[in-house]
Amino acid sequence: MAGAALVKVYGKLGSSAAYAIRDFLHRCDVPFEWVEVRDSGAGARLPVCEFPDGTRMERPSIREITQKLGWFKNPSRTEYELAIYGAGPAGLSASVYGSSDGLKTILVERWAVGGQAATSSKIENYLGFPGGISGAELAERAREQSCRFGTEILMAREGVRAEFPPGKGVGYLEDGTRVVARASICATGVAYRRLDLPGEERFFGAGLYYGAAASEAPLVRGEHVVVVGGGNSGGQAVMHFSAYAKQVTMAVRSDSLKSTISQYLVDRIHATPNIEVLTRTVIKRLQGDDVLREVTLANRDTGAERSIKTRWLFACIGGVPQTQWAAAVGMVRDEAGYLVTGPDLVRNGKRPESWPLERDPYFLETSIPGVFAAGDVRHGSVKRVASGVGEGAMAVALVHRYLEGG
Repeated sequence: MAGAALVKVYGKLGSSAAYAIRDFLHRCDVPFEWVEVRDSGAGARLPVCEFPDGTRMERPSIREITQKLGWFKNPSRTEYELAIYGAGPAGLSASVYGSSDGLKTILVERWAVGGQAATSSKIENYLGFPGGISGAELAERAREQSCRFGTEILMAREGVRAEFPPGKGVGYLEDGTRVVARASICATGVAYRRLDLPGEERFFGAGLYYGAAASEAPLVRGEHVVVVGGGNSGGQAVMHFSAYAKQVTMAVRSDSLKSTISQYLVDRIHATPNIEVLTRTVIKRLQGDDVLREVTLANRDTGAERSIKTRWLFACIGGVPQTQWAAAVGMVRDEAGYLVTGPDLVRNGKRPESWPLERDPYFLETSIPGVFAAGDVRHGSVKRVASGVGEGAMAVALVHRYLEGG
């Protein structure tokens, strides 16, 4: 978070634990210094975080770092008017509007404020920032704004299950904490989609990274980077890494970039000399020892393969909605797991069988009254930062309607 004291992180390249710390600090906009340790005898104690007051933490968890930074909190109330799950653009927006409207609001985030947007090196098409802004900085500004209005933010907490008795929602967090609220907004977003390749779990954080992983850019100097994925996140990652890497290869499944990436990014990618774009191409194999050493690409049409020696593979191939909990409570989801809301719940003039009220569900309301969905997790949403922010604000307006009239 802007203005926080510098943290020194000591570790080995190819350590998934060290990557998790770098990624967390970057997303939270905490300035940190990465110090690579080559001494093989120090491995058992690494990674190590060193704080300005002299505190050294060996192999710390994200929760322990959160506590050290003074961000770990417990709910101060037994019940809230609004509980928001997920602190991406939609959740942050909802928290700002909920608290500023006077609602007793709590925001629960399992990892770092900003969601996937916080990994973006530069967002250039968000209204009001003509020069662009990093996802981490945008998230930090929103967090500060939300806190000023009185939102309570619980970080490093993951929800594991929920109950929805009439007129109330109860969220249970992994550490046993209960969050009770009269209305809830689910803005849990999506988890990065996996490549489904042998060795994938072994190489995660040791050469294979999901999303733009902007925290790693300074470490790829002089290297060959491979980015798989043809969406805007992949395009932004390619441009960001091209400023550091010797070469960046972008592998996309489609025929061209124009159908999936904003035109301004397409133009920049094609104009950058050290970026190579391979269309109709997928990742076929991952090879390495304790870290990734080589990836094999394959042409979808001809089957022709090409191997690239690299320690840096970034997968930006979309996501899977974080809605496992919804199935347990009978909430309506679509075939892909996204939460169905509002008019999409009404089929041939009929509401869902489980719907208990005489009125139709409000626009962003799920099949459980008083529970709303906003942002990427919602069926039919537009996967853009501005759309998530707009839906978060709209969800709060509908929460007011629900609290006033049910």
